[in-house]
Amino acid sequence: MLDVLNPALPFIAMALAVPAGLTLSWLLRKIVLKLNRKRPELQATSRVARQPLRLALCLVGVRAALGLTAGGESWHAGVDHLLLLALIGSFAWLAIAVLLIVEAVVLNRHSVDVADNRRARRLRTQVILARRIAVALVVVLAVGTAMLTFPAIQALGAGLLASAGVISIVAGLAAQTSLVNVFAGMQLAFTDAIRVDDVVVVQKEWGRIEEITLTYVVVHLWDDRRLILPSTYFTTTPFENWTRRQSEVMGTVEFDLDWRAPVEDMRTELRRVLAGTELWDGRVGVLQITDATGGFVRTRILVSAADSAALFDLRCLVRETMVTFLQQDHPQALPHQRWEQAADDAGTATRRKAPLRGLAGPGAAGAHAPADPHESQLFTGSVEAVERSRAFTGPGDEVFEERGRNLASHN
Repeated sequence: MLDVLNPALPFIAMALAVPAGLTLSWLLRKIVLKLNRKRPELQATSRVARQPLRLALCLVGVRAALGLTAGGESWHAGVDHLLLLALIGSFAWLAIAVLLIVEAVVLNRHSVDVADNRRARRLRTQVILARRIAVALVVVLAVGTAMLTFPAIQALGAGLLASAGVISIVAGLAAQTSLVNVFAGMQLAFTDAIRVDDVVVVQKEWGRIEEITLTYVVVHLWDDRRLILPSTYFTTTPFENWTRRQSEVMGTVEFDLDWRAPVEDMRTELRRVLAGTELWDGRVGVLQITDATGGFVRTRILVSAADSAALFDLRCLVRETMVTFLQQDHPQALPHQRWEQAADDAGTATRRKAPLRGLAGPGAAGAHAPADPHESQLFTGSVEAVERSRAFTGPGDEVFEERGRNLASHN
C-alpha cells in the first residue's frame, strides 16, 4: 500500500499545500484589516496585495511539500529551481504591492483638495518619487537574486567583481546623461524646487506640474498639451513657479483712453465689480493713471486673486465690465483722433491732424494758431522764401506771385 502511495505523495502534498496557502493568506489579510479598521483606505488598497500574497504562500507550501515528499527524486532539483525562481518573482511582486499600499495610505491622509495644499503637494511629490525608486530597487534585486541561482552565473559573477572598477567607469561614462537626469530628478523631489500640481511658466508656456519622474517632468499646459522636459531643465534653466510659497498672485488690466476719461467714476465701477465677484480675494484692487503721452492716457487696474486661474477670469471680467461701462456711460472717454482746421490768407480752409493738447474741446486748436499763418511756413513769410518756393512750384503759381508782390511793396 505504501509503495502505491509513494508516487502520489508529492501530488497529495501539493494538493494540501495550495488550500493551506490560500487559507493562510485570507487569515493574514483579515487580521491586518482588523488591526487597521480605523483606516478605511486600506479596505480598497489592500486588494493590490491579495494576489501576490496568495501566490507567494502557495509557492512556499508547494516547495516545502515537495521537499518533504520527493526530496530524493531525480526531477526534484529542476522543479525546485523553477519554484524558487517563481517564489523570488512573487515576493518581488508582493513587495511592490506593499509599496503601493503605503503610498496610497500616506497620500490619502494628506489631501491636496484644500486651500493651502503646499505641504501636501510637497509630500506627494516626495512619496511618489521614493516609491518609484524603491520599485526599481526591488526589481533589480529580484533579477539579481534570480540570476545568482544559476551556478554558471555565480562563477561569472566572481570574475566580474574583480573588474568592477573598470566596468563602473565605463558604465558611468556611457550613461552620463541618464545619471545626471536621475540625480536631477531626486534633487527636484527632495529640495522642494517644484512639486506636483505647481503652477509654472516654462519656455513661455503656462501650465501645472503633472508628473515628476527620475528622468523627466511632465507639464500639463493650459490648452491640455503636455510639455515633457528633462529633469536637468529645472536645475539648470530659470523658470517661474507661481505657487512656490503661496498661490496668491496679482495681475493688471490696461486701457489707452481719451484725456476726458472719468477716473473717479472708473474707480467706483471697479469697486462695484470687485465687491460683486468671488474671484477677487480682497487684497489688492487699484486703478491708476500710469502714463499720458501720444494723445492718450494709460489707465492701469491692478487686482489680486487666490490663484492664477481665478486671476485670469478676474482680469477678463474687469476688462469686459470696464469696456461696457465706458461705451454706455462715458463714450467721450474712448480713444479719439483730433483734427484742427486753419484758414490761409486766400480764405481757403486746410485741415491737418493735430496732437491732443490737454483736455481742450472743439475750437481750442484755433486759439493756439499763430497770428500770421505764413510765419511758420517754409515757403512764405519773406522774399527769399517766395524765391525758394519757385524752385519747387514754378513761376506760374499765382498765389506765390501775389505773396511776392505784397512782400516787395511792404519792404
